[in-house]
Amino acid sequence: MTDPTTLTEADAANRLMRLAKEIARHNRLYHDQDAPEITDAAYDALMRENNALEAAFPHLVRADSPNALVGAAPTSGLKKVPHAVRMMSLDNGFADEDIAEFLARVRRFLALPEDAPVAMTAEPKIDGLSCSLRYERGALVLAATRGDGATGEDVTANVRTIADIPDQLTGEAIPDIFEIRGEVYMAKADFTALNARLLAEAEDPEKARQFANPRNAAAGSLRQKDAAVTASRPLRFLAHGWGEASALPADTQLGVMRAIASWGLPLSDMLVRVETLDGLLAHYRMIEAKRAELPFDIDGVVYKVDRLDWQQRLGFVAKAPRWAIAHKFPAERAQTTLEAIDIQVGRTGKLTPVGRLTPVTVGGVVVSNVTLHNADEIARLGVRPGDRIVVQRAGDVIPQVVDNLTRDEAREPFLFPAHCPVCGSEAVREEGEVDIRCTGGLICPAQRFERLRHFVSRAALDIEGLGEKSIQEFLDLGWIAEPADIFRLKAHRDELIGREGWKEKSVDNLLAAIEAKRQPDAARLLFGLGIRHVGAVTARDLLKRYASLPAIRTLAEGIIALRAAADPAETQAKRDKAIAEIIGVENVGAAVGHALADFFHEPHNQAVWDDLLSQVSPPPYVVETTASAVTGKTVVFTGKLETMSRDEAKAQAERLGAKAAGSVSAKTDLVVAGPGAGSKLKQAAALGIEVIDEAAWAEIVKAAG
Repeated sequence: MTDPTTLTEADAANRLMRLAKEIARHNRLYHDQDAPEITDAAYDALMRENNALEAAFPHLVRADSPNALVGAAPTSGLKKVPHAVRMMSLDNGFADEDIAEFLARVRRFLALPEDAPVAMTAEPKIDGLSCSLRYERGALVLAATRGDGATGEDVTANVRTIADIPDQLTGEAIPDIFEIRGEVYMAKADFTALNARLLAEAEDPEKARQFANPRNAAAGSLRQKDAAVTASRPLRFLAHGWGEASALPADTQLGVMRAIASWGLPLSDMLVRVETLDGLLAHYRMIEAKRAELPFDIDGVVYKVDRLDWQQRLGFVAKAPRWAIAHKFPAERAQTTLEAIDIQVGRTGKLTPVGRLTPVTVGGVVVSNVTLHNADEIARLGVRPGDRIVVQRAGDVIPQVVDNLTRDEAREPFLFPAHCPVCGSEAVREEGEVDIRCTGGLICPAQRFERLRHFVSRAALDIEGLGEKSIQEFLDLGWIAEPADIFRLKAHRDELIGREGWKEKSVDNLLAAIEAKRQPDAARLLFGLGIRHVGAVTARDLLKRYASLPAIRTLAEGIIALRAAADPAETQAKRDKAIAEIIGVENVGAAVGHALADFFHEPHNQAVWDDLLSQVSPPPYVVETTASAVTGKTVVFTGKLETMSRDEAKAQAERLGAKAAGSVSAKTDLVVAGPGAGSKLKQAAALGIEVIDEAAWAEIVKAAG
């Protein structure tokens, strides 16, 4: 983990960029493809590093920060369905001190005394697939996976085959609408029996379908297109919460969960209500001690504030509730041999080393691969093929290397390649970068494929039916090489019909899906181009400010001119500040400006851009805001707030479509002043800015609903 105190601001910005992209890739692998490449512990380590850097450099927090993302967009062939209430993720804690700080944050947010009791529920964090069950008048009408939190996959037919999930709720006081949320899982014994059955049924035992762990088995079984396959798999369900509800049967977390149990859904028998930190930690240790004996896999304990009115006040950060946290278990370790180091090339040209291991069982799962991240990590560990290493996992397939036991043995060091293993182009490390990248761009087959796959992905243009297999086929045929070529595929309609896997209907469906994107969302199109540092959130933030893609290009050209005219004696920090001021978008800094300038400075990229815009016509970007008296305004809170904390007040402002600023300026529209307001109140008076008290602010919030 990178120590924030050792980094310059530029280093921190670069590292945050890399972490955002790496964590997003691992989210897709885990949540959408059920094919994780790193352990829970390795993923958590990346998140901890990201959070530490964001805390040390808050002005560098990226719009595509991993803390703003939940899961990954679904891309399977199942029908996509929106969630009425977003399915959130959970923040993690790893040490007792993390849980103590979580409780302290809750008290601070609610403006409670330091020793005020905060009752919590605690229950095992089961390692399964998140699922939401929508009941209307007690009848199951929809079941959906989490997906990216906003949109999941319709698995209703499959869920109806799970014995734990009733088609009809029974009992008293069942609301007209109630979404029950929980985990679909597979018990350890059932997982072992399933793998044995698949092996026995296989004509060729060496090619038998075998699941790596119960979580993957559960996810693969639930997300089948054929419900009969799901019915043949031993799936179970445990409820742990709820989504949309027309009414609630209780005013506490535990009370609602007991009502859910009374309606016929199973809960963990280790769900308890605890009053103190010591009680939470004692329950955690008890569950940890019983972990190996439990019939299902768990990777921690979840704590939730019990009072629902407090949950409502605490609300959410970007992807997680403020009122809950997962207390994760430590990872498991084993020794094995590093047999080889392979180099993979990603969409941005990044060369990623992957270690091939002598298969080893870690925590009940056989693992044979490990990511080594980059050349610096290889050097830090001193690993070479043939080394004896210690690997660590905490629930996934591929572990993390934590130690090299044969570092001191005399053997040649591993030499990271100076050329791309795919296209042979030079591989270079840019100044201030950790990653080594292929310079081949779109001439590199690895990058071309990945860039086109990204362009049509769910988060970008979302072209239904144009998956990895089709992209590779069209590349091999020479029909596509750049994004604009996708919109010319209609010229190959007759050639495509009759090829293996293609019939007239499927061809016409694909071409119709492509034609439907002739007027794409401008932010999705910008994100789809794969410009470094321009993630989905950053693209939206830029379009909110600039409205159109031509304006984005003009912005980039302005930055190019500024860089060209810069005084060589001027410091990089001063140039970066000027670029950030030109952009004028909060949380979008100089790194994004440099990336846009670098992209448009390249003639080939200009040609790709012009060619694409000759095929599509994205309309001006329109921002939808919450209707309130402060929508679009800048609000500053000052002085002591008596009914809420400062964090809660800022969260309210953001929900109402306002910007909560930390200082008063000519751009400020409204100041909310409490007792003890000082210089900010004086500055507001001097500038003639409207000032209201906390009660008036509460009326604005109430009026907005």
